Amino acid sequence: MFYGFDASYLALIVVTLVIGLGATWYVNSQLKKYTHVPVSNGLTGAEAARRMLAYYGITNVEIRRGGPGQDFFDPRTNSVTLSADAYDGRSITATATACHEVGHACQYAQNYAPMKIRGALVPVVNLASNAWIFLLLIGILMSFPSLITLAIILYAVAVLFQVVTLPVEFNASRRAMTYMNTIGLPQGEQAGAFSVLRACAFTYVAAALTSILQLLWLLGQNRE
Repeated sequence: MFYGFDASYLALIVVTLVIGLGATWYVNSQLKKYTHVPVSNGLTGAEAARRMLAYYGITNVEIRRGGPGQDFFDPRTNSVTLSADAYDGRSITATATACHEVGHACQYAQNYAPMKIRGALVPVVNLASNAWIFLLLIGILMSFPSLITLAIILYAVAVLFQVVTLPVEFNASRRAMTYMNTIGLPQGEQAGAFSVLRACAFTYVAAALTSILQLLWLLGQNRE
């Protein structure tokens, strides 16, 4: 059993770095591009979010203004938080972002199974994500194979969470696109919104892929 800097680990670093940088560049380029393209209906992201909630008959979700980069749905408060750019913006990016987060609110209202599974995993994942690396280092330094195995199991739980997140994110984007298709946006704007949502989804795919590669490397090292 060997955990150290070898050719396989160097390859892992290079591959994950390329994936991460590629995902970051792609997302930023799409968000920046469509932030400067106004939406023809003139709605702000907050207004689009409220209209989408009304379209699906959801009346108990609050739309809040957040700080930079704060675009999320919080099931604990049943609220959607949008960054200032998305909340006040009248761009394709603002509309796509707002509708995506409302998609999560719709999932919660309709008891979407993958979202419930992800929510159930959160407490375990919070523990696993913080503990696995320390257990791994202690196991390596003190030559405790059982501790190393436990660390890998905890990391696998964190990877599982990222995999479960994928259908949740894809479904939220699908709900957003379905709604935007019903409100008469021109095809060009729908295509732009799809590009924004696809780029954002790619970040989750990239994160899951790099985590899976890391897990496979750990499993391979543990067998040696």
